[in-house]
Amino acid sequence: MQITRRSTLALVGSAFIAPAAMAAGFTPSPYSKRSIGSPNAPVTAIEYFSLTCTHCAEFATVTMPKVKPKLVDTGILQIVYHDFPLDRVALHAAQVARFLPPEQYYPFIEALFASQNEWAFRPHEDYHKSIFEFAALAGMDKATYDKAWNDKKLADFILQGQQEAETMYHIDATPSFIINGKLHPGAMPYDDFADIVTKAAKAAKAAKG
Repeated sequence: MQITRRSTLALVGSAFIAPAAMAAGFTPSPYSKRSIGSPNAPVTAIEYFSLTCTHCAEFATVTMPKVKPKLVDTGILQIVYHDFPLDRVALHAAQVARFLPPEQYYPFIEALFASQNEWAFRPHEDYHKSIFEFAALAGMDKATYDKAWNDKKLADFILQGQQEAETMYHIDATPSFIINGKLHPGAMPYDDFADIVTKAAKAAKAAKG
């Protein structure tokens, strides 16, 4: 079945529940960590990704539906998200994502990845309008959305993090993962990703004695 923006919005709409904090006009810090999984997990995977990257979308839509229930929800893995935008559209989308409450971050980026072909690559697409459709489902009002879209300080923060990733970890492609300190580039299939995580978990356990 072909996934369209309309079908994706219908499918993910139930995952977006506007938090009371947003309804009250509270905006959480867009600079805080965005992650899923327990901070006490033995394995941490830092994912560098771009919302307009097709390989990132492949990982999000094909691999993550297995990773989350089998590795994240079971307490083995924490995934920490780091923006690595490949273009201005991805940068703006990342800014909007970071203006959402942390618990809404993962559903939002997953929704964008699930319908990437519908909003990211269509000729003459109004990106500002199309991305807002998803932000609105997450409970974001238009004023907050426009503030996020135009936040130059946040854009600089994201781009600085991208530059640091290039310099410190030699990140040059998306997605790239740093799993317990080791770099693993590419949109891996579940079995390969799970094998790396399992070995990292065993090594962490052995290190603790």
